[in-house]
Amino acid sequence: MQSTGTSANAASAGVSLRAHFEMMRPANTVTALGDVLAGFAVAGLAGLEKLPWLLAAGMALYAGGVTMNDFFDRRLDAAERPERPIPSGRAGARSAAFLGMALLLAGVACGFRAAPVSGAIAGALASLALAYDAVFKHIPLAGPLAMGSCRGLDLLLGVSANGGALAARWYVAAIPLAYIAGVTLLSAGEVHGGSRLRAGFSAGLLLAASLGALVMGASSGMRIASVCVLLALLAWRVGPAFYRACANPDGSRIRAAVRAGVISLVFLDASIAAAWQGLWYALGMVALVVVASHLARLFPVE
Repeated sequence: MQSTGTSANAASAGVSLRAHFEMMRPANTVTALGDVLAGFAVAGLAGLEKLPWLLAAGMALYAGGVTMNDFFDRRLDAAERPERPIPSGRAGARSAAFLGMALLLAGVACGFRAAPVSGAIAGALASLALAYDAVFKHIPLAGPLAMGSCRGLDLLLGVSANGGALAARWYVAAIPLAYIAGVTLLSAGEVHGGSRLRAGFSAGLLLAASLGALVMGASSGMRIASVCVLLALLAWRVGPAFYRACANPDGSRIRAAVRAGVISLVFLDASIAAAWQGLWYALGMVALVVVASHLARLFPVE
């Protein structure tokens, strides 16, 4: 009987551990590395010794933000997403809040370990993530703008490895901001479906982000070809899913488009990196798509 009880406790602990990993959205968290690496390319690859801390900060902040999202949404999820960790009983609300806050604080600490300005950006990102989870998510337009700004700040974490570049090139953050704002706007219809107008506007924001990267590539001369290749890969990955969501914006098509949009952000980040550092640096980033895609088969993305 003792052996049976021990086995049951071990199985319960395994279920709980997986549930907490699920809340951290491992596939999405990997894409946060792309934001930081793109920012580091914009920074001119200066401050290499800071990069490990900035990468750790980016991952921890993203994982903490989405974990707190599940905490704040636990009552809504009980009705709309009962399979999620907290409403399903696989994870407790208290442990989710502890994990989320611990990750956010760790992300801020890693930022300050890299540089004071990096810590300030990490602190702003953590605060905005909490504000999105608790308030902005439920306000039209404010939610997508806040989530997009979080991704923009994540890119600026990478740029902050070089203080001079941060002051001169902060505007690059507008590209992932627009892209993720579009994905977030579409995601409002994941459960009950959306409208063609909303889906079309979301696709327009993705197109605007891609055009921003294209303009950046054009200003870099010979690197425009590399940027075009990466943007073509982005269109190949995201275009069909968004077209189907625009044509018939039911919940399943919107979830598929959101999933493709989140994972494929790495291609947009890589196009930014290619504009500043060339194709070989960018191709190293594309490997993140393989990792994120594999994790997306193991853990939910939405």
